[in-house]
Amino acid sequence: MGIFNKFSFIFLVLFLALSANAEVQRHRFVIQATKVKRLCKTHNTITVNGMFPGPTLEIKNGDTLEVQVVNKARYNVTIHWHGVRQMRTGWADGPEFVTQCPIRPGGSYTYRFTVQGQEGTLWWHAHSSWLRATVYGALIIRPREGKSYPFPKPKRETPILLGEWWDTNPIDVVREATRTGAAPNASDAYTINAQPGDLYKCSSKETTIAPIDSGETNLLRVINAALSQPLFFKVANHKLTVVGADASYTKPFTTSVLMLGPGQTTDVLIRGDQPPSRYYMAARAYQSAQNAPFDNTTTTAILEYKSASCAVKKCNAPTPIMPSLPAYNDTNTVTAFSQSFRSREKAEVPTDIDESLFFTIGLGLNNCPPNFRKRRCQGPNGTRFTASMNNVSFVLPRNFSLLQAHQQGIPGVFTTDFPANPPLKFDYTGNLSRSLFQPVPGTKLYKLKYGSRVQIVLQDTSIVTPENHPIHLHGYDFYIIAQGFGNFDSKKDTSKFNLVDPPMRNTVGVPVNGWAVIRFVADNPGVWIMHCHLDVHINWGLAMAFLVENGVGELQTIQTPPPDLPMC
Repeated sequence: MGIFNKFSFIFLVLFLALSANAEVQRHRFVIQATKVKRLCKTHNTITVNGMFPGPTLEIKNGDTLEVQVVNKARYNVTIHWHGVRQMRTGWADGPEFVTQCPIRPGGSYTYRFTVQGQEGTLWWHAHSSWLRATVYGALIIRPREGKSYPFPKPKRETPILLGEWWDTNPIDVVREATRTGAAPNASDAYTINAQPGDLYKCSSKETTIAPIDSGETNLLRVINAALSQPLFFKVANHKLTVVGADASYTKPFTTSVLMLGPGQTTDVLIRGDQPPSRYYMAARAYQSAQNAPFDNTTTTAILEYKSASCAVKKCNAPTPIMPSLPAYNDTNTVTAFSQSFRSREKAEVPTDIDESLFFTIGLGLNNCPPNFRKRRCQGPNGTRFTASMNNVSFVLPRNFSLLQAHQQGIPGVFTTDFPANPPLKFDYTGNLSRSLFQPVPGTKLYKLKYGSRVQIVLQDTSIVTPENHPIHLHGYDFYIIAQGFGNFDSKKDTSKFNLVDPPMRNTVGVPVNGWAVIRFVADNPGVWIMHCHLDVHINWGLAMAFLVENGVGELQTIQTPPPDLPMC
């Protein structure tokens, strides 16, 4: 047997062993308008199967998902499976005009992919305009048959989806902002499992309740599904033990407060070790951008001990105890929390780097175009907001998806000259010249050879305002090997690199006025967008995409597009 055939045989045996208990799970998602009443007002809200939040999908590591999405709404739609690696199945990733054209009203598309080597909490959401304000749900990946969690099995598990609610149609909100060039209106409420909670009008009857019993340990799967706001999360009088994040296990650590950027998930154990009563779980904004308007309200759910429940004894339930949440701008708490994450095992961090990249991220202001009326330039001092990475403001194509253009060799859709470094070096977090405020629009990709080992320094800038940006990379997990404040200094800051047990994530909060360094191996061919998960920033162009070339042979090559892939 030749060496190649020998390896093929070993791979086949391993594959058959792993897939012995794997299942194919089939679901149907109907995207439709549904009457939803919140804050005293009924809206025609876009939902999946009339559910808000949408259905929770529960699978095992190794399972295959087939989800037929039928669009009965009046908007284009796509669904992104946030954090799923999508090995060789980029056609199922979901971002509109990146890996597919949208599913038009009346159309349908079936997403088919296998989840391999990931366990914990991910989620799914619309990746088209602002539909994800209401089109989202949890994706729970349990260990394979016969395997268990690397922590004591919890008595019960509760998904906690943190969301954001506008008392109007969210699509109208983003369209208005696009028209005026100003920032979009802030949300009117935050939600836990789509309910605002007791502190908002007309909301207390429907407040989410999470049950617990004295002495038991439960698992909360916390997901920040908010559109544009990092959120603090706390449970009154209870400590939380973090055991996982973004479907990767972590070394357990105990904290009283979580902070999740949009897109991030955190798995925590909570113990019923307090006097049986009712305790508020609460979430509110972490706001790092100065002078920017934001929703400063607080959403609540109730952690209810069974013996304190009115279902058990006829009573007037006691008023829940409220936790004290950090100040809106408490960056110190965020830093302490994010620096507590470590991978559970020794990490296989790439050390010999083939591609060393440095990306600035930040906002910008475009001067009002001469043919625009004043009402279309309502940003600061008569400008229009924009955003960029390395001074390129990302523009999505309209007639083809990037992956389709790449696969079919269609010219003129994108270029592969995204800069590896900022075109102009400057004092990124200092006082800046106004000449830096106007980025260049473009559809520029960065090409990576299959298997290349990549390091990216993500550097926040103070252009317009510094801000904590949750940067999400599709198709990959990555190691966060260091974070810090000020301008990244390659001479001094490399001493801070953790190459032993850095956390593995799919979304990194780049510190306000600071930087983060991530590493990954480009082992998944396709076109993968990397963008800020504050949705208004994607609209403004805070994104870029990697074109990862095929390697050698079928297992290093992207699959052919499915026959029902939507056309533009």
